[in-house]
Amino acid sequence: MANKDYSFLYALSGAGGSILSYSFGGWSGLLEILLLMFAIDYISGCVASLKSGKGLKSSIGFWGLIKKGMMLLMVLLGHRIDLALNMNLVMNGTIVFWISNELVSIFENYGRMKINIPPIYKKIFTIFKDRAEAATKDEDKPEQ
Repeated sequence: MANKDYSFLYALSGAGGSILSYSFGGWSGLLEILLLMFAIDYISGCVASLKSGKGLKSSIGFWGLIKKGMMLLMVLLGHRIDLALNMNLVMNGTIVFWISNELVSIFENYGRMKINIPPIYKKIFTIFKDRAEAATKDEDKPEQ
């Protein structure tokens, strides 16, 4: 059996990590939750469409992925704004907003599948929603 050269894969993963670190300032727990929720929303949306008899449509799936990519661009923009203004608010506020949005979408998908949502998730949604609103209120305050 010949030895395989994985140096290209190592270089590719290193480049990917560098791009992520530059784009989002590293890997945070909130970013991890958001990406996990993207996956859960996408998968649950596919399953809900199959269960409802609508089937899968590549154009709908494609635009769903584009939408999630656009959300990540807003997170990236938030990080760059935070760097420019020497803050740590815009990116995290953006992530919390999108997490709340994804939770609603996941709840809808689970509802279409007739799966009950555990009450704790409804409380978690309220927490994320309140934090997103609090971040918005902080941004609306005039400078002193």
